[in-house]
Amino acid sequence: MKDKFKYHRLDKAEAAVLLIDHQTGLINLVQDYTPNEFRNNVLALTNIAHYFKLPTILTTSFEEGPNGPLVPEIRDILPNAAYIPRPGQINAWDNEDFVKAVKATKRKQLIIAGVVTDVCVAFPTLSALEEGFEVFVCVDASGTINKDMREAALMRMIHAGAQTMSWFSIASELHRDWRNDVEGLANILSNHVPNYRNLINSYQQKK
Repeated sequence: MKDKFKYHRLDKAEAAVLLIDHQTGLINLVQDYTPNEFRNNVLALTNIAHYFKLPTILTTSFEEGPNGPLVPEIRDILPNAAYIPRPGQINAWDNEDFVKAVKATKRKQLIIAGVVTDVCVAFPTLSALEEGFEVFVCVDASGTINKDMREAALMRMIHAGAQTMSWFSIASELHRDWRNDVEGLANILSNHVPNYRNLINSYQQKK
């Protein structure tokens, strides 16, 4: 008999965010989202990390090569986030400084996003799961070369025990209750979902 399902929710007191290899060169490989969609999704997750004051670790791989530097807008939003430039390790978990930074957060839930999904997200996700972390992969703030590669990567991570979510569902699950801060959450959603801005405008006109 199968074990009874247990709903493991994201908890803002237990979660940290890992933004892996959102680099100016690498993002040119992302073809499963349009450039504008992907930029919007990545910055939405970045703003969520800032809003909920989640410990966040930024990392890059081989910046001096074709991968390029971190997208500057991310550091503009999170200027105090830990930043680990990796000299060459493809799997961020193979970098000792990165793993130390993750463990220093004292958080057991990791929200992971990166470029590309099937490498820079999948490899550290599998490594973190092996070490007992709960991993929540932000699917739409991660990108790769095509949808088949994305689906294969997500299947691999899900089978290993990762949960897959969108930035919208991450924000909602962390917030839990609209009464915690209506304007705060509404601003994030409406800034990144144009139709939600229309909804908020309509709501405000009725007040």
